[in-house]
Amino acid sequence: MAKEGTETTEETEHMIEKNGAKETETVLSAGDAKEMRAVILSGFGGLNKLRVTKKAMPEPQEGEVKIRVKACGLNFLDLMVRQGNIDSPPKTPLVPGFECSGIVEAMGENTKGFEIGDRVVAFVNYNAWAEVVCTPLDYVYNMPDDMTFPEAAAFSMNFVAAYMMLFEVANLREGMSVLVHSAGGGVGQAVAQLCSTIPSVTVFGTASSFKHEAIKDSVTHLFDRNIDYVQEVKKISPEGVDIVLDCLSGENTGKGLGLLRPLGTYILYGSSNMVTGETKSFFSLAKSWWQVEKVNPIKLYEENKVIAGFSLLNLLFKQGRCGQVKTVVEKLFSLYNQKKIKPVVDSLWALEEVKEAMQRIHDRGNIGKLILDVEKSPTPLVTFVFVMFLFSSGEKDHS
Repeated sequence: MAKEGTETTEETEHMIEKNGAKETETVLSAGDAKEMRAVILSGFGGLNKLRVTKKAMPEPQEGEVKIRVKACGLNFLDLMVRQGNIDSPPKTPLVPGFECSGIVEAMGENTKGFEIGDRVVAFVNYNAWAEVVCTPLDYVYNMPDDMTFPEAAAFSMNFVAAYMMLFEVANLREGMSVLVHSAGGGVGQAVAQLCSTIPSVTVFGTASSFKHEAIKDSVTHLFDRNIDYVQEVKKISPEGVDIVLDCLSGENTGKGLGLLRPLGTYILYGSSNMVTGETKSFFSLAKSWWQVEKVNPIKLYEENKVIAGFSLLNLLFKQGRCGQVKTVVEKLFSLYNQKKIKPVVDSLWALEEVKEAMQRIHDRGNIGKLILDVEKSPTPLVTFVFVMFLFSSGEKDHS
């Protein structure tokens, strides 16, 4: 396990200790209220900041839907949240997670459109990694009949983000070309599937070499993430590409802009290059920031290029575009029912295995989406091996 960037300031350590104490208060003060299992992030840092515990079960407020959770999505963003590697991080302790699927258990006052027992998928502004969540009506959608709960949890963030970037930001059309990084991940596979719904779209993808065999049929041209993909793309398409979807940032920003054809669109939707070790690394943050090419608007004007950013969660929770997202969800469910798209689930993990699952996504080992299955029992062997791994890492640190 990488150890880069494990330094923590005294102020941060004090904050973690203070928040850890507050977490205990929160959990124990539930009293005789109904309880549920949930993943708790006690403070920002490594995997040891995560644990499963009992906490008071929420009840729906006016306009909210209470959902008995069956499955939750795990995204690279959740790893960055755990590290505190995001703008304006929330206060800890908290329950992580932004998406889930399950069954409607109750509704608050003046909440219409659903029935108790409905199978739904939902966005949640944190708190998704628990047995029960409550979220506003506008963020909840009825699932297609044939969709499984793990598929639904793998669907919402990845496919909605991919669709909106391709069709609503970049205006993907017949005959265009797309470069997508992390082609083997959840968003990457969603992008590849959605591109296949439009005739004659060429998809260039980068991914770790061990994923190539599994995903080679989903993209037109596939490159190792560690090679000079710019030169490889230009060998095939000397003019470059029409759309670049970048979840890496850093030096890839300049490379992506350089690959754009006239009237092409570069979209930044993540910054995973900032994550190197288990904890937040200020060195990696500084390096990634330094490597980002400073964009000159005059140059964009002269070269007829477009640069954009996309954050689905900000669009939903800060900018109030629930109606626009709902329209996209309905279009995607239609494509699913037509069997034109299907979420790729990498693996299922019990809540108690969240550390192992997060390590897998940190190592970029997943093909498709990692899912926390709320009803799944932890695998004893997996838990034992992971505990021994952490123990041996600790021994090395002290040797």
